[in-house]
Amino acid sequence: MEILDLLTTRRSSKNLTTPAPDELQIETMLQAATQVPDHGDLKPWRFVVIQSESGNQRFRQILRDTVTTLNMGEEAMKKAEHTGNLAPLTIAVIATPKTGKPEWEQHLSAGCAAYAIQLAAKAQGFDSAWLSGLWVNSPILKQEFECQEKDKIIALLMIGTASPNPDAPKNTDITPFTTYW
Repeated sequence: MEILDLLTTRRSSKNLTTPAPDELQIETMLQAATQVPDHGDLKPWRFVVIQSESGNQRFRQILRDTVTTLNMGEEAMKKAEHTGNLAPLTIAVIATPKTGKPEWEQHLSAGCAAYAIQLAAKAQGFDSAWLSGLWVNSPILKQEFECQEKDKIIALLMIGTASPNPDAPKNTDITPFTTYW
């Protein structure tokens, strides 16, 4: 895939199935993530790869436990079930800010790492969805991912093979939010 095609056609997909990326393809995605700007080689991020059946079962249980513990209700439980079965591979991107440097810059670096994973997945023929919302603030998920006090789950990247009819590119009109000098 040509680089500009990749950058201008990547879309989130929530209709993901097997096959998932193999070990080498996952390694390539993670290597891409490590090439992002990181403010002096801080590497202010880490990754949790959820790919095995037991890992996926554990992840689904953590989502259900989050809903139950936080008393979020039946709709949230349905969302937890859906999220837990959304893709055969999940990569959590966690910002791990280092002391003495602005945390916001390190969070941006982690965000860039997440996007690099998505682009590398797409370049290898896979699609993905970036989830955040209530899950990234789950104290249970943070505990299971061994997050320290300042760590922040930036993204849950759901990765797999898209349905036969993926969404068309956005082809966004940039006029409303672009100024030229």
